[in-house]
Amino acid sequence: MKEDLQYIKQRFHIVGNAPALNQSIAIAMQVAPTDLSVLITGESGTGKESFSKLIHALSVHRHGNFIAVNCGAIPEGTIDSELFGHEKGSFTGALESRKGYFETANKGTLFLDEIGEMPLGTQKRLLRVLEYGEYVKVGSSTIEKTNVRIVAATHVNLFQAAQEGKFREDLYYRMSTVPIVIPPLRERGMDSILLFHKFASDFATKYQIKPIELTPKAKERLVAYSFPGNIRQLKNVVEQISLLADATIITPEILGMYLPKEPNHMLPTLYKKGEDQGSLDKEFLYTLLLDMRRDVTELKKCIFDFMRAGAANHPVIQETHPLLAVHPPAKEPVHLLEGDQALSNPTSPHIEALANEPAENLSIEAKEHELIQRSLQKSRGNRKQAADALGISERTLYRKIKQYGIIEEKPTEK
Repeated sequence: MKEDLQYIKQRFHIVGNAPALNQSIAIAMQVAPTDLSVLITGESGTGKESFSKLIHALSVHRHGNFIAVNCGAIPEGTIDSELFGHEKGSFTGALESRKGYFETANKGTLFLDEIGEMPLGTQKRLLRVLEYGEYVKVGSSTIEKTNVRIVAATHVNLFQAAQEGKFREDLYYRMSTVPIVIPPLRERGMDSILLFHKFASDFATKYQIKPIELTPKAKERLVAYSFPGNIRQLKNVVEQISLLADATIITPEILGMYLPKEPNHMLPTLYKKGEDQGSLDKEFLYTLLLDMRRDVTELKKCIFDFMRAGAANHPVIQETHPLLAVHPPAKEPVHLLEGDQALSNPTSPHIEALANEPAENLSIEAKEHELIQRSLQKSRGNRKQAADALGISERTLYRKIKQYGIIEEKPTEK
């Protein structure tokens, strides 16, 4: 079994010896000869597609087509046509009949990447394919048959998505018969060093340069880095160093120039026992931070108004603290912070300037609109790069661009 494992790694270019990685490969090898549907889970950039190709190559469907489909990159209005095909005239622009991926991949393997982004209506049609091996083209009433192996992958927690109504629960249980979890790079120990050397050798051959090497201290820093983008991020870092660094012996200082700063994990978060901290909803955290910031702004304005009025009977105080109106404090100078004359003087120009500070638009929609615009400008109109930078799918970015009426600049040709 050990020899088979090493052979499989070499054949499918899987680098690493971490126990969790070896276990995932072993499960994939065991389930490949069966007809069971497989769900591969793992963070973005961990190499889920390599496992789908492994399963296809070791299955009875290996002589058929292998087709990979990114469900998140296909607009919601056309995904049914892409997967199941359509008849001529079934919708505007359907000038002729078209085969879908299920027909093209018949007797082969269909890899549905980012299945968590699939619309609920399409999920219902996919469930029928899994249960009965049949589907209907868009605009047709004829039932078509297919014998295709389904391998799906996602970076989101589908169980949580099913509980929230964002993913069909019956499809989740049907897909997760054999789950395969790909560990993130930060949990694979010394595998990051093996991957670094592999990529360094590949780029040295590609660009006809001398391969870069890490010092012992640089290796320690590489292993300690979290790599939120996993193998994809590590590959990009190695390519940058290979092309831009003046030295071939990479020290921790040189390595640090190409590693982005570690994200700040010091913010308070909610935790439930048994829940993966990495799966917390980004939108929830973003909303929480905005609410906190808005509360601080309102509190600051309330304090300024109170200090100007010089009495507890001010309307702002009565509204927020009605008990102070019944038992007003003694009329003494207000000193909120000892030693701070600016705050102890209600007529201070510092207080006047802060009190008259223009309110900032803190709505989620405004910030989201601004982030999308900035990302599109930075990527010079390249939607894929903008979506990757924002951490969303191209389909979601397309929907947001349409929602906010963002005018895009034409992508710059390289």
